[in-house]
Amino acid sequence: MKRRVHPHEKTGELNIVPYLDIMVNLTMFMLVSMTSVIQFGILNVAAPNYGPATAAVSPGEKKKDLLLSVAISTKGFYVAGSGGVLGGAAPDPNAPPPDPKTAPPTIPNLPDGKYDYVTLTKKMVDIKNSFPKESKVILMADQTVPYEVLVATMDAIREDGARRLFYDVVLGAL
Repeated sequence: MKRRVHPHEKTGELNIVPYLDIMVNLTMFMLVSMTSVIQFGILNVAAPNYGPATAAVSPGEKKKDLLLSVAISTKGFYVAGSGGVLGGAAPDPNAPPPDPKTAPPTIPNLPDGKYDYVTLTKKMVDIKNSFPKESKVILMADQTVPYEVLVATMDAIREDGARRLFYDVVLGAL
């Protein structure tokens, strides 16, 4: 049997004050946390582009790009470039590329197993002196490399004191 509501009985009202209080507090927390995150600074990091290459240079002239890449492995840093020789004799074009699993790194780890960021920065300064207009670098890391090493490597290749080196970082897969 259905109960009949008598006009003298009061129906309960929905109290939304606690809900509004929580929402206002969450909104304020989000606004404050976003402004503090913005103050830390923004790194210019881009994902690689997939698709056909665009022809930005006329067919008569050939643009010489460095295409600098730094790979981080458990053994150390591998520094390579395409379109430019990074010191030493020019490699044999008919020779197969070295295998990163067996080839020694360009900058091996220190004897205690830590990464040699100082030598990496010096190498980046040498490369920047050879290619002063270049600002892009492709950074790749082995899956076992900790995130802190990736960030420290980005710091080592982006600047040397007040001098900006390779600040346009593109993350790539290794």
